[in-house]
Amino acid sequence: MPDLTAYASHSPFTDPGAHAALLAAVGTDPAALHAAACSTVVHYRAGAERLTPGQDADIDLRWLSDILGEAQERAAGPLDAARAPAQQIAGCCRDHTLFAIGVLREHGIPARSRVGFAGYFRAGFHHDHVVGERWDGSRWVRFDAELNAADDWFAFDSHDMPTGPGAPFETAAEVWLAHRRDGLDVSTYGVDPSMPELCGPAFVRGYVVTELAHRQRDELLLWDVWGDTLPETPTPRDDLDRLADEIAELLVAADGGSADAEAELEERYASDARLHPGGGVVTLSPTGRVGDADLVAKVNRWRS
Repeated sequence: MPDLTAYASHSPFTDPGAHAALLAAVGTDPAALHAAACSTVVHYRAGAERLTPGQDADIDLRWLSDILGEAQERAAGPLDAARAPAQQIAGCCRDHTLFAIGVLREHGIPARSRVGFAGYFRAGFHHDHVVGERWDGSRWVRFDAELNAADDWFAFDSHDMPTGPGAPFETAAEVWLAHRRDGLDVSTYGVDPSMPELCGPAFVRGYVVTELAHRQRDELLLWDVWGDTLPETPTPRDDLDRLADEIAELLVAADGGSADAEAELEERYASDARLHPGGGVVTLSPTGRVGDADLVAKVNRWRS
């Protein structure tokens, strides 16, 4: 069984700092989470035409305390209040989910983020995506804070999503194992069909490590890389594949309720520098900037 106490407390990433009262004022029901998350964060790609020049730099805000602080600078007040796009934080699914699990943890509810791929945004393609899970007392309930349950363009309950292979959202581990075991073509799994360099086996493999980090409460940016996820890693591809196989199997087993797999994931993440980011990561921002992020000092030092 996962350590529910840990999931009910803030990680450094979801810690709201001086803005705890704002999170505490948000309701924990799915509709309230969606409304507040999407009032605070506007998707940097889906809402690109509504952003002001330079607003896309928001996407590199890693810590919820910084996201909330910047949001309050632009428009002080309750987090579910209506905001013009220029007053919102430009972010992505990771930020909507970070916000939602931050609210849940502030209320003492175990919550975590899951990294994988969603097949419901565009027919025939599976976009990289982050969703949340909350513990309801007996099981993990998966939800997508970005989706409005009142909408009818998706054919599932966004408050209690189906899980497992073939589900609307599949974890990176599930997709990787389907690729390795069953020959699943993962060329349609990635950021966008227009970016083939950010699709396919190597991309999915890297997300297995990102999925592990999020499960261990390191809710990193999707463009943070470290260890063997660095593009210039000298590790042979076969070795990278085998490591991803091992971690993906453990992730899927842990989802199936294996306490042994859960314990091994925790031990390996803590001890293996290929998996754990340690004190820093490299940020390959979609803005084109490259930076070195100090996760202890909570600063980015941009190279370009």
